[in-house]
Amino acid sequence: MHVGQVNSVTIEQALSGEFGPLIDVRSEGEYRDATIPGAFNVPVLADEERKLVGTTYRQKGPEQARWLGLEIIGPKLPNICGIIRQDIAKGPAVLFCWRGGMRSKTMATILVLMGLEVYYLEGGYKAFRRFVNAYWDQVAHKKPLVMLHGNTGVGKTDILAGLNHLGVGVIDLEALAENRGSVFGGIGYGPGPSQQLFEARLVMALENYRSKPYMVVECESRRIGRNVLPVSFFQWMQAGPHIHVYADTRTRVDRLVNVYSTQGNAAELLAALQRLQIRLGKEKTKALSHQICMGNYAAVAVTLLSQYYDPLYRYPNGPSQKYDLSVDATSVVQVSGVIAAYLSSRFPG
Repeated sequence: MHVGQVNSVTIEQALSGEFGPLIDVRSEGEYRDATIPGAFNVPVLADEERKLVGTTYRQKGPEQARWLGLEIIGPKLPNICGIIRQDIAKGPAVLFCWRGGMRSKTMATILVLMGLEVYYLEGGYKAFRRFVNAYWDQVAHKKPLVMLHGNTGVGKTDILAGLNHLGVGVIDLEALAENRGSVFGGIGYGPGPSQQLFEARLVMALENYRSKPYMVVECESRRIGRNVLPVSFFQWMQAGPHIHVYADTRTRVDRLVNVYSTQGNAAELLAALQRLQIRLGKEKTKALSHQICMGNYAAVAVTLLSQYYDPLYRYPNGPSQKYDLSVDATSVVQVSGVIAAYLSSRFPG
């Protein structure tokens, strides 16, 4: 690239790994709502500044809006350029805004004039959205997506982590959605990502394991917290193979207590429990609320497993011939090794 010459790259090039950091120059609000996963936010215009420029554009026209933008951005340029220059140490940066227009192209032009190697994303964030929307038809069903089944508390999330440690391609849908997919699923998390950001995370996670002969996911309904799985991906999940894991009640209770007593608090647990009142009844809900207030989380877990979760999911609590593989999950390390060996023999890479 010559000094003064600014070039664009396609979304496929930007995600290929041959460039450095992705830099989202949109406002902090746009970035929070949805971005390309892994991108850094270096706003050219803050939320209120962007709103002001937009109002000027509508009321006084594009020329006045451009001058106002220049007036706002000018004093901030040294700081913005300094931040991006530090990021460029990791490789040539790719800047993007909403459509690949004024904000990203203007900043890329200034940075190139300063002698830095940067590019701007052709089509901006909208190009990434088109890439995400077209992704499912391109990759779905191209390789096995193995589904992990089991009742609440058997340790499916820990098993996914164990498989990942062994080099297996793992898609942790609950981590992507920041929700464990139940009434208590949001405890310890924030409100969760927007649907756009969730889909973006899912696509990037799949791309990370493109070279793997198969990937493993936990069985989920289409809705996880506030997010919904794309139809094509959900159908891909159902196509199997299917692995079932089980554990005794004591093990399951211990795991649930460990998760919810360390990541949540009594107030969050009580609020979540109230959403089960229709199923459990007022008296049972009141009794469980008392146990939570007393810190008797194990007693609450035993009741919920026997009277709510197990009847709801109806997975076997022991070995079953209904699945491609059914294995005891008492030891996460052991079950992870058994599953990894089984999958390696079935789908040699």
